Amino acid sequence: MQRPPPPPAPAPSIPSADAFRSRVRLRHLHCFVAVARTQHLGRAGDQLGLTQPAVSKTLTELEDLVGTRLLVRQRAGTELTAAGMRFLRHALRVIEDLDAAADSVAGRDAPRHERIRMGALPSIVPALLVDAVAAFRASHPEVGLAVQSGMNRTLIDLLKADVLDVVIGRMDDPAAMEGLWFESLAAEPLVLAVRAGHPLASQPRPTMADVLAWPLVVPAVGSIPRHSTESLLARHGFTLPPGCLETADAYLGRLLVQQGDSVWAAPLSATRRAVAAGELARLPIDTHGTEEPIGLLRRADRTPGPLAEALAETIRRIAAGASHDGGGVVRHYVLP
Repeated sequence: MQRPPPPPAPAPSIPSADAFRSRVRLRHLHCFVAVARTQHLGRAGDQLGLTQPAVSKTLTELEDLVGTRLLVRQRAGTELTAAGMRFLRHALRVIEDLDAAADSVAGRDAPRHERIRMGALPSIVPALLVDAVAAFRASHPEVGLAVQSGMNRTLIDLLKADVLDVVIGRMDDPAAMEGLWFESLAAEPLVLAVRAGHPLASQPRPTMADVLAWPLVVPAVGSIPRHSTESLLARHGFTLPPGCLETADAYLGRLLVQQGDSVWAAPLSATRRAVAAGELARLPIDTHGTEEPIGLLRRADRTPGPLAEALAETIRRIAAGASHDGGGVVRHYVLP
């Protein structure tokens, strides 16, 4: 006799608003915001003075309270779910309103100053971002700037969650770009760089086989430059060798190459300043086809204020000047 099929699993219990308000605590919100900003349980714990298991336990409590998953936990870090991005906007508002209330009661009311929250790819920081921030601060010293670097998808998530106002990043897949406005500033290729004085730097026409005879520093897994690196190697008939050092940190990549014999596969902007200073040398290896547009990303449902637009114009101007060192400026607008 055939057994009847098991009953369907019960749907997750979504608590009422009254139940949520009575049980949620500020520690849940602070913990969630810290993890959303750092994308890592351990780093969030360092900020909060908590152990990683304590952070994980607090997040689980919060997810039980709201009745849905807010974060995807992975070995490399965490990623907000769609529900998590929606919840983050409200959590930030609650914390900011409570801080404002405390200041008001204590008589610490002060005029609100303009503050722009910007995200940027790590490869953008050494070249374009440093110059753009310096130029903008010189012309608008009264405006606060909060800058955060991170992987492209992470920055997009933070932009959608209203943690950031503008991002200097890359185009992503259509689902990730939904609801965003993108202005392409330049088409940036991948380059291969070594320290000044490296044996490869003196070869007039090094090959990819020559490059692979040396240790490699490559972009982090999951990034667009990493995909470009693997595609470039495949075009030359190679795969990424074992023992590579992987990092999304352009500063670390530059130091490793300057102080050793590694070859660095990196976006052009990550190497530009060090090459101009004579600290690094770019290898004359054809990387045609690795170009990826970088540009400004903003939410399509927001109109930037005058100061945010002034910052965007500063970034455009700096990008136009930098484009003379590899690729012309390309301007177009995309609204998925």
